[in-house]
Amino acid sequence: MPQYYPIMLDIRGRKAVVVGGDEVAATKARALQSSGAQVTVISPEFCTELQAMAQRGELTLLPKAYQVGDLAGAFVVVATTADPQLIEAIWQEGQERNQLVNIVDVPARCNFIVPSILRRDQLTIAVSTEGASPGLAKRIRQQLEVLFPPAYGRYIRLAACVRAHLRRHQVSYAQRDEFFGAFFSSDILTQLSEGHERQAVEQAAQLLAHHQVPVSAEVIADEFLDKVEAV
Repeated sequence: MPQYYPIMLDIRGRKAVVVGGDEVAATKARALQSSGAQVTVISPEFCTELQAMAQRGELTLLPKAYQVGDLAGAFVVVATTADPQLIEAIWQEGQERNQLVNIVDVPARCNFIVPSILRRDQLTIAVSTEGASPGLAKRIRQQLEVLFPPAYGRYIRLAACVRAHLRRHQVSYAQRDEFFGAFFSSDILTQLSEGHERQAVEQAAQLLAHHQVPVSAEVIADEFLDKVEAV
């Protein structure tokens, strides 16, 4: 049997429909909304979290039962129902509209599944068991949280700053790869984790100088600060 094809979707500004009003639906809606989707939730009743999100203007609530036609215009559809007839109706409409559909806990009625996700700013790590054991995937992701602490977000942004200078100075791919090998094995992540951002920036500048890219720590610090403040 072919395995799932891993993919990262850009859903910014895209319509997403969630059918269901419980806490699971709220979790799915929050994940979609935080990735930039325009989320509409359809259900006769809504949990407290969904109501709060609607009050903050983060999504739209439609207080009604799902009917065929409600998925019009959606790029992604997620449903959190156990009703077999409702599951089949949502799946069939999604198929007819060529939409991405996920019926939670019903793999046979999904054309995509959602992995357990660890985010550290621009770093995204996804863990999937292809639906075999979501609970196990969650626990593997929890182990990874220790290996990839919150400072990884700033670590990636600092890497983006120095990469721009490497490219600007036309450093070859092989030399850039060598540079990031040294960057990865350095103490930069530890310094960021301990709050020593100045030392981390200075070490990054030293690594650049070693690779014939003369950029001052002050310049990198300013660029790094701009990236962090833009988050």
